Amino acid sequence: MMSHVGEMWCYHWKWKLQHCLCLFATYILYMQQAAHGCYDCRIVLTDPSGVFTSPCFPSDYPNSQACKWIIRAPHGFIIQLTFIDFDIEEAPGCIYDSLTLDNGESPMNLCGITAKGLSYNSTGNEMIVSFKSDFSIQKKGFNASYVRIAVSLRNQKVIIPQVPDVDAVSVAETVSVPELSQFTLCFEATKGSNDDNDDWKVFSYTDALSKEFFSFGKTTKGHFLSISGTQCILENALPRNAEFFTGTFQQLCVIGDSFSGSIGIYAKSTYHIVYCPGIFGKVIPGNGRLVLGSNSNEVSSLNGDIYNFRLWNFTMNAQTLANLSCDVKGNIVDWENEFWSIPTSALKAENNLSCGSYLIPSSTIEPTSCANLGSLCQGGLFYRISIVVFSSNSDATLKVHDVVAEWLNRTFQNWNYTVYVVNISIHPGSIKEGTREKRSIKSFGVLALLVYNATNNINLEEEDIRQKLISNNGTMEGGYKIHTVDVDPVEKCLAEENPPNYFWPDTRPTVTNFTLCHGSAVQTASRTCYLGLQNYTSYWGQPDLRNCTENAADIANQLLNLTGEGQQLTSDKVNDVVQKLKKIVNDEEIDESLGSTVVTIFSNILTSSDSVLAASSSEALKTIDALALKIQFTGPSMSISTRNLALGVSSINSTSFKGGSFSVSPQNNASDFQIDFDKDQTNAIASVVLPPSLLKNLSQDEFEVISRAQFTFFNKNGLFQDAENPADLTSFVVACSIGNITIQDLQDYVKVTIKHTKIQEDPKPTCVFWDMNKNGGSGGWNPEGCQVDTESNENETVCLCNHLTHFGVLMDLQRTVTQIDPQNTKVLTFITYIGCGISAIFSAATLLTYIAFEKLRRDYPSKILMNLSTALLFLNLIFLLDGWIASFDIDGLCIAVAALLHFFLLATFTWMGLEAVHMYIALVKVFNTYIRRYILKFCIIGWGLPALVIAIVFASANTNASHVYGKQLYGKDANGQGGDDFCWIKNEVVFYVTCAGYFGIMFLMNVAMFIVVMVQICGRNGKRTNRSLKEEILRNLRSVVSLTFLLGMTWGFAFFAWGPLTLPFLYLFSIFNSLQGLFIFVFHCAMKENVQKQWRRHLCCGRFRLADNSDWSKTATNIIKKSSDNLGKSLSSSSIGSNSTYLTSKSKSTTNTYCKRNSHTENVYLDKPSSKFAQEDGEQTSIIPVHQVIDKVKGYCNPHSDNFYKNIIMSDTFSHSTKF
Repeated sequence: MMSHVGEMWCYHWKWKLQHCLCLFATYILYMQQAAHGCYDCRIVLTDPSGVFTSPCFPSDYPNSQACKWIIRAPHGFIIQLTFIDFDIEEAPGCIYDSLTLDNGESPMNLCGITAKGLSYNSTGNEMIVSFKSDFSIQKKGFNASYVRIAVSLRNQKVIIPQVPDVDAVSVAETVSVPELSQFTLCFEATKGSNDDNDDWKVFSYTDALSKEFFSFGKTTKGHFLSISGTQCILENALPRNAEFFTGTFQQLCVIGDSFSGSIGIYAKSTYHIVYCPGIFGKVIPGNGRLVLGSNSNEVSSLNGDIYNFRLWNFTMNAQTLANLSCDVKGNIVDWENEFWSIPTSALKAENNLSCGSYLIPSSTIEPTSCANLGSLCQGGLFYRISIVVFSSNSDATLKVHDVVAEWLNRTFQNWNYTVYVVNISIHPGSIKEGTREKRSIKSFGVLALLVYNATNNINLEEEDIRQKLISNNGTMEGGYKIHTVDVDPVEKCLAEENPPNYFWPDTRPTVTNFTLCHGSAVQTASRTCYLGLQNYTSYWGQPDLRNCTENAADIANQLLNLTGEGQQLTSDKVNDVVQKLKKIVNDEEIDESLGSTVVTIFSNILTSSDSVLAASSSEALKTIDALALKIQFTGPSMSISTRNLALGVSSINSTSFKGGSFSVSPQNNASDFQIDFDKDQTNAIASVVLPPSLLKNLSQDEFEVISRAQFTFFNKNGLFQDAENPADLTSFVVACSIGNITIQDLQDYVKVTIKHTKIQEDPKPTCVFWDMNKNGGSGGWNPEGCQVDTESNENETVCLCNHLTHFGVLMDLQRTVTQIDPQNTKVLTFITYIGCGISAIFSAATLLTYIAFEKLRRDYPSKILMNLSTALLFLNLIFLLDGWIASFDIDGLCIAVAALLHFFLLATFTWMGLEAVHMYIALVKVFNTYIRRYILKFCIIGWGLPALVIAIVFASANTNASHVYGKQLYGKDANGQGGDDFCWIKNEVVFYVTCAGYFGIMFLMNVAMFIVVMVQICGRNGKRTNRSLKEEILRNLRSVVSLTFLLGMTWGFAFFAWGPLTLPFLYLFSIFNSLQGLFIFVFHCAMKENVQKQWRRHLCCGRFRLADNSDWSKTATNIIKKSSDNLGKSLSSSSIGSNSTYLTSKSKSTTNTYCKRNSHTENVYLDKPSSKFAQEDGEQTSIIPVHQVIDKVKGYCNPHSDNFYKNIIMSDTFSHSTKF
């Protein structure tokens, strides 16, 4: 029984278990059927567009879902996915339900409602969408649409192939590259962050034989550009040891010009020029193959991506490159699909490309704008197009804008000229009734603006545009026809002045003009010529004068930009910057911020060459000192350090001062310097130790005002240029001062330690300080008060000084010319001024004598002597007044006086040279020379040549005449004390060339003439036997002395004033040259017989007076005898050679005529005076007595006569019978 019951119980439960399992299986199958019955969620979508949703949308999606949609498109397309609705269970990190979106680059998980309304793009032609849900909590899910988008190359970057000729990226075969003498190349690139390779190429251009002619890349030497076998290193434009290309795209533009041999680099908004003479005249051949990356296995390709590669066959300037937009297409190679042959594996679309856009390309019916064209509108040529369009369509008004805009764009799209329609406005016209068709014809006035950028300098005429529009009249759609077409260029903005002192030239529309702010050589104002879009006319905008304001901080920042790295500074610009800084320092409150800017500007200036800094060095040093005195700071001290200049200021308490120190040392891993106060730095390159007794000798007033000590360190020495003593400065320069007072004659020395800029194996240092008062206020090195300490060595010099100022170390300091002691200086000064006064008086006497008596100035030598005396008179007068005028301290007046003194000195030298030339013509040439307008030509040379020299000096000085002429201190003693101000030549080159060199030439010429003249005189005199040897020697000696002063031979003493002979020759030079006017008066005026006669005739009375007719009472024999007796006198007179010169022009005819008539017809002289006795040029002459003429002619015709020479030389009266 029990057994049976047990079997029944087992059977019962077995039946129930089977039934339950059956029910559970049925439920599972039902649930799966229910789930799959909502939606098939594992499919591939290939339609151009479509929609898909989560399972059971818009109902809640089921639990435990695993869906996957694969959306595919052909190559050249991407997928754009948009979530119309989105609601998935939200959780941190989407750990429960989530949608995974794989765009081909990086999968992303989405949940919640954040993705609703958002769009996502694939990077390739495939996108995968995955959806999963867990066992609990369901939401509505999502509804998504997708569309296939044709991808422009603008939306894709190229992965540079690393293996040459395998999946190579190259310019398409349909693109022909022409020969390139000039080019502009722009591209963007990235470089892998883990790539340390410094030997790669971005692109390579080769010919049919695989010979490379054009490439860009990098080697261990730096970035390079290779053109036709010449590799140009771009070290000044791109970093050598750092990477220009990084993980993000960097744009680089390279500009090449074989005509100038230069390469331009535009990167990170900065334009650099690198000169590469090797590319001068080289041409990149055409029809080659351009590949991205390297073309050989020897050099690897850039491990990165490249984008927007464009090439033009002309150069662009910095402004054009700064405004370069994505719409400016490369006219040789552009970043468009048709220009390239790129494998699919190398293409990758991205969302953040600079010129990318995922909009579906469509035909543009709206015109572009200047905002999109960038630099093409800047300075372009604008044309105003006026068109009247007719249409009979009923809906013509609605479509006219779109139809006309599309027609205009299509008309100019493929033209030979690159033009753009940048604006269109349409106005309804009058309505006319058709007589035949009885329907209205509507007219519209179309006003369009066309811009043409003449990149290739090709002119575009208005008629060409008009004919282009008329020829395309039939292509306008919608039944529209052109009735009239007018084309006019848009006018320029006319030149005007606004505001006063700001002049704006004629300017094309959209161009901004710049001009210097009034009174500045640095700040600029700007004004733009605008284009009105209502009527397409040009008009001036308001001038932008913001840079011309006087805000100190703004001006300082502008000066900082002007002097920044890469800026080329001229002497004028540096001078203007220094003047601006001087005004800021003197007029403004200087805080630490403004002070730091000013110090940085000075540091930038110090990078300029010495020649650029020379003109403004003195003002710059004074401004730096004033800055250190005025700068406001908090705390015990303040320091400003830059690359070339460091400034430190420390507060001091005068009552408790116990000494102090400053030191400057280089900072670790920095180019600037560090200033330390009261610290001993072992690696200091300069230091100043102030003794405790520094303030002891000060007055009470000075003692009370002391509050600070200033310390300045100069890494560059360009501001310290000693024109008088250009010694070799072999150290840095340091300066130290206490307040605004002078510290000197200290009891205890200031200890200055300065490192040498170069090691001296055999050092002979001299401690010097910068004396602001030397060289006429321009400054110079002075060793006074400083000595070299025994602690000095080959690395540094220790100086001990008894004052405070700018200190430096000179090696082998060259002393000036041997100093003259004060007593001799006073004596020489006394001699010079007394001599010049006497010389001026007697030069005036000589000049007045010849002016007063007309008979004296009839011959040429007298006229030459008058000009020489005039030059000497003004030379002495200006010299005497020079020191007095210099005391007025008026720069312009001092420059004028110095220039006049220079002019009359050169004029004196020149007329002395002309005296020598005249003697040579008179005594050597005699009968072989004919010169018309003799004295006129001499005057042109005598006064014109010095004037020309002075004009050249002023022209070479440009506007800085103060660099050549000005006030200087002369006559200082050996200690540099004393001396007087004097206006004279400051520039040594000008002095040695125009004074020493000029006189050297005249001196050598005069010496030669002197020797020739003396040989002639001695040779003639040696033939006479009626004089004793002593008489001949005395006469010749008198001739030598007179000619010595007349020809300025005494000026040659200056060439012998050297070494131990300096002092004796200085005395000789001062005595003879200061009295030159006196000696000329004595020998060439007072001792001249005809002058004595005129004086006695007109100035004397009584028995000394000479009768007016005394000359007529003498016979010809007496005259000849008198001439013979006075031969020695006449040889030394200014009439030497006069008559022989006057005879030169017609001597032969005159002499022959006289000889013939003397033989046959003597009475002709009694009946009718010969025309030979009439002076040319209208000069009046006295009538010569007949018997004198006959006797003189006899003498001239007898070459063996003893009177032959003296008659030619001496006869003042006969000289007027013939003229040049």
